Amino acid sequence: MAGRSSTRGGSPQYAWLVTSPLALFATISLIVYWLHGAGWWHEWAWGLLLTAAFVVAHVSVFNVVVRQQVLLVVLNEIPLILAIYFLSPVTVILAQTIASLITQLWSRMDATKTAYNVAKSAARTAAALVVVSCLPEIHHAGPGTWGILAAAVATSSVVSWLSYAGVITVVQDLRAGQEALRAGSQTLITAAINIVVGLVFLVALDATWWAAVPLGVLLLALALVLRSFSEFFRQHRTLTEVYELTRAMREEGNDGSLPDVLLSPVRKLMRAEFATLWLADQGLHPEVLLTSRVDGKGLLDISPTPAPVREQAVKTGRTVSVGSRFPATPHLRPYLRESKVKDVVVVPLRSGQTTVGSLEVINRLGDALSFRDADVQVLETIAAHVAVAVENSRLVGRLRYDAYHDRLTSLPNRRRITDALAESVKVRAPGEVVAVMLFDVDGLRDVNESMGHANGDKLLAEVAERLRGIAGAGALVGRIGGDEFVVTLRAESTEEAVRLATEMREQLRGPMAVGTLTLDVDTAAGVSVHPDHGDDPEALLRRAELASNAAKALPYGVQLFHPALESRAVRRLGLAADLRRALDSGELEVHFQPKVSIQDRHLIGVECLARWQHPAHGEVSPEDFVAVAEHTGQLHRLTEVILTAGLRHCREWADAGRPLSIAVNLSARTLLDTRFVDQVNGLLLRYQVPASQVTFEISEPGMLGEIERALPTLYRLRDLGVRLSVDDFGTGASSLSYLRQLPVHEVKIDDSFVQGMATDSGDLAIVRAVIGLSREFGLTVVAEGVESELTLDLLAELGCEIGQGYFFSRPLPVERLNMWLSAQTEPQETPTGEVRRLRAVG
Repeated sequence: MAGRSSTRGGSPQYAWLVTSPLALFATISLIVYWLHGAGWWHEWAWGLLLTAAFVVAHVSVFNVVVRQQVLLVVLNEIPLILAIYFLSPVTVILAQTIASLITQLWSRMDATKTAYNVAKSAARTAAALVVVSCLPEIHHAGPGTWGILAAAVATSSVVSWLSYAGVITVVQDLRAGQEALRAGSQTLITAAINIVVGLVFLVALDATWWAAVPLGVLLLALALVLRSFSEFFRQHRTLTEVYELTRAMREEGNDGSLPDVLLSPVRKLMRAEFATLWLADQGLHPEVLLTSRVDGKGLLDISPTPAPVREQAVKTGRTVSVGSRFPATPHLRPYLRESKVKDVVVVPLRSGQTTVGSLEVINRLGDALSFRDADVQVLETIAAHVAVAVENSRLVGRLRYDAYHDRLTSLPNRRRITDALAESVKVRAPGEVVAVMLFDVDGLRDVNESMGHANGDKLLAEVAERLRGIAGAGALVGRIGGDEFVVTLRAESTEEAVRLATEMREQLRGPMAVGTLTLDVDTAAGVSVHPDHGDDPEALLRRAELASNAAKALPYGVQLFHPALESRAVRRLGLAADLRRALDSGELEVHFQPKVSIQDRHLIGVECLARWQHPAHGEVSPEDFVAVAEHTGQLHRLTEVILTAGLRHCREWADAGRPLSIAVNLSARTLLDTRFVDQVNGLLLRYQVPASQVTFEISEPGMLGEIERALPTLYRLRDLGVRLSVDDFGTGASSLSYLRQLPVHEVKIDDSFVQGMATDSGDLAIVRAVIGLSREFGLTVVAEGVESELTLDLLAELGCEIGQGYFFSRPLPVERLNMWLSAQTEPQETPTGEVRRLRAVG
């Protein structure tokens, strides 16, 4: 039994602690036998033959791997039994020593290992001879001789076994020595079999030397059979291990643990010192370089594989094998010498036509061993499974990434944000809040319709990149809807969260390049915080969204959530079904607010305003039920109800000698309905009302958002003869040049400016500018929100034509309006006919 040991990781000089006693014992034994055994030199011919037999016996038949050690089981016992029986002790010791030395020199082992193996061979042979000397003298090949020789050779095997475990202990550690001791004990069984075979040879040769011929044939046949069985069992073991490995990769390798599942088993299967997995950097997947090493407790992030060897495998897409048994790659061997590597096999991992990485094994264990072609085939089989596992793992990773990220911006999506919020609200430091900031991008629909969805996507990507840059390292930025972005972070207080949201909104407002244009993109920001607004992630997101919707109506564009927003939203949702019933059953009333000419105080018309008294909720604000109508598709029906009521009463007033014009509010969405103009024309004909007595008021912000699409309808209405008015003028972000483009007849100044003009110089300046601009364009000016005599006088001084507000009257139902007409107005003859003039004014 002989051992080949790698001293990597230990101290080779300590091997002399075992080598020296073995050499000393063998030397003393040789001297003693030399002095007491004269005439041994006459056996020189047999000595040469024995040396050759020992050399052949040193060729391994079986081997046992012990960590990084390779324990070789040899047939040394058979020639040793014959040598002890037939030759003198000196010849046996010298033949064994010379044979061992020849074997070590042929294997090119270093001096330390050569000395140890030679000393061990000599010592084990000497120990066997000492046992023979201590027992009765051998006379013939009978049972007694069998026992003596069996005891001697068994002692020889035990000495070899113990010395091998001893040198492993001093070179490495006690644990390695214990493993070597356990592994070596199994070879004693092989030694016992060899002893029996050797004794059979002895009996046959003692009877006649001609027995050597059939014994030689038998030995050769047994060797071939054993080699066949050995190869069969090796292949079976290899297939079993490959199967177990591929099953482990399939079951456990898709969660990012592929290197842990793969490398250690591959290293053991290939009996290599190192096994390396290298995966190239690819998109979302960073480069991977991990190595399993013998005796290593974990994976190393380095590899001893020379870079040129790996590069050639990756470049060609073919396996590259470098070592003593691979003559096709001599140009790569210098790289192995530089890296102090004995041999290496690199198999590329292929995904279709692309090389995604490589699987590598380095240094076949044992200095006398090297990787073979069969090993390359096994590694290629494993690599094929590894490539599939890598591709599946990356596919699973991509699917997992797509499940939690927005494809356009690569930001976390609603699911990821929700999961992150669920974790964030579990941990709250004293004095901190978890803030949810939702930014709603204005104008995305305009970009999509005017410049195409590709440019709309570019706008969203630019907003995402800018928001990611300004949010800070501790924030999580995500996209949860078409034009909605979320930032979650920890803040010191609710006020701090609002301040941060305001700063982010201001930084987002900078110009953004979209296609060939540079746009100023605005956002509305809603803020909700934990724990003030709840601890459920979905509730926090919903409440931030409600706040952002409310922020759209604010000049500063940031709104902190408050419960009234949610109750209002819930209330609106519950009103949807009730509104449909109210429209069908006539529950909605139409009130009328007078419009008066400011200079002569003539009543010239009324504005039609819908009012709804809900049976359960009481009075519902027009803002709420109009919003419900817009979102539920009932806006067309609502407009029809109001216009029909206005035209019906307009006809009644005309028949009673009180002709009044009517004004009806239109949503921008109504202007997109191509059937609306025909409906208006039909109602005008039905009630015999001149088109000039009808004015449609369109809110400036709503109309400007849809101006291009609404223009055809506006022109058709103008051609029909109705008057068009821009409502809430001054609150939108439009250019004044739009007034020149729109086919309108009237401008209605928003009440927020009119009510403040008597006390605020800024509001007064705005009203003056609007009146002056409207005159330039030849437009009538209507001021709504007139609530005082002073305001009325200022408007008259500025030249405003028409006023409307509580100073004249609140919106009234038709019965009370008729009473108001009788009480507050009187008929007056004018060149154009009789009109009603206010009594209370002027």
